[in-house]
Amino acid sequence: MGVVGVALIARPMVAGRILATMARLRLDDVLPLLEAPSAAALAVYRKDGTVFLSPVWYRWTGEAFEVVIAPGDRKLAHLERDRRVSLLIFEAVPPFRGVEVHGVAELRTEGVAVARLSISSRYLGVAGGRALAAGRGDRGVVLSLRPEDPRVWDLSEVAPPT
Repeated sequence: MGVVGVALIARPMVAGRILATMARLRLDDVLPLLEAPSAAALAVYRKDGTVFLSPVWYRWTGEAFEVVIAPGDRKLAHLERDRRVSLLIFEAVPPFRGVEVHGVAELRTEGVAVARLSISSRYLGVAGGRALAAGRGDRGVVLSLRPEDPRVWDLSEVAPPT
């Protein structure tokens, strides 16, 4: 169990402070996290109802989260049956901020190259992003997720100093 998890068990008051903080935070409160090349995982549903979880790169447009999915990716087959998704974005280092959003994904084939260049440049830098985008072109799908009731956290007030 992580340090924060131990702190929550050992000090119930800490858990109350975290819940109170989460209740008042919005996506705007963690923009540096959303604008950074942060770790993210996308959950979609298999035919049998179990979760299919994948690491993804994303971008926040100010209205929706976008993820480019390559042709032939298994996520696409699952999304054709069930468009419900959850996206988790988080930091594994202080201040341990994170966001969980869920909803029904919109899929589109327009703007794939532009979205891919924007997203890959965030994670790989300009030169790396251009190289990746040039190699893949406009093939694929853009998944767009407008957040419904996002869960937002920032543990900077309760995480022990490093």
